[in-house]
Amino acid sequence: LMSSFTKAPLRVLVTGAAGQIAYSLIFRIAHGDAFGRDQPVILHLLDLPFAESRLQGTVMEITDCAFPLVHGVVATSDPKTAFTDIDYAALVGAMPRKEGMQRADLLKANAKIFIEQGRMLNEFAKKTVKVIVVGNPANTNAAITAIHAPTIPRENITSMSALDHNRLVGQIAERLSVPNDAVKNVCIFGNHSKTMVPCVEFATVHLADGTVKSVREAVANDLWIDNELTPIVQERGTAVIHARGMSSAASAANAVVSHLSAWHLGTAPGQHVSMGVWMDGTVFSVPAGIVFSVPVTVTDGQWAVAADLDVSRIQEMIMASATELLGERAHAGFSSEE
Repeated sequence: LMSSFTKAPLRVLVTGAAGQIAYSLIFRIAHGDAFGRDQPVILHLLDLPFAESRLQGTVMEITDCAFPLVHGVVATSDPKTAFTDIDYAALVGAMPRKEGMQRADLLKANAKIFIEQGRMLNEFAKKTVKVIVVGNPANTNAAITAIHAPTIPRENITSMSALDHNRLVGQIAERLSVPNDAVKNVCIFGNHSKTMVPCVEFATVHLADGTVKSVREAVANDLWIDNELTPIVQERGTAVIHARGMSSAASAANAVVSHLSAWHLGTAPGQHVSMGVWMDGTVFSVPAGIVFSVPVTVTDGQWAVAADLDVSRIQEMIMASATELLGERAHAGFSSEE
């Protein structure tokens, strides 16, 4: 039982564990990228019975990596086993959108899945569990999960917008020929859909000559920012599918890692990240009862909305995304009062 690590292991659940995103994600978590290189983990891997053989293959590969931080693997198709005593959950598994499927059908199919996941969290997970919903439509799936896990704090159930956030950073860094970490404080508002609002209003860039400028000033081309950058970020997932013939997997997994490490280890002073979080009706005029991406800072594992930012320039787009999410909530067949 001797281990060189002093911290107790975290139990980390990944659902859809035999799928493409999980295949990138599991190994990043096992390597220490999400929770730190000194934090052991026990991996809980859940997928449906039909995927059992493929999941066993992944478990064999985890064994073959001999990761110092992996102190156990629980691979199962039984939700109770998977959700018992977990500290973190990455809910990746969802019903993919099939050819000719309307978004409303997708919402209903996924509502069933996430009602069940909410109940499992409620019944079996630690009450302090922290959840990121990745499976699309992620914002509404997260809201459904939260409503069906009434004993888990609402703020502990989030949705992923870090992929959109990282895509925005990547585009700006490429445009300005600077390293990615020179670009700070971009953010994503709203739904993970075509109504998302990629925002550079508060973003800065550290230029090669040592000066720090606002992204708008450094780019010096408002037409590019407003008319080209926004649709590139909004439609990037589709562009990747056209190019690869498959949807974003490694970049999605990397975004889960971004989200988890910010949540677990905190954000740097003066910097915010983007997370889909439960709205209580007090920030940015967004109505209560939906999960909505906003800029947050994280201290000691608790996120706080960067609510003092002036969003007047993009308020109309923020409200359009909120309206879409209220519509999704209605289509999925739940109210925030359930």
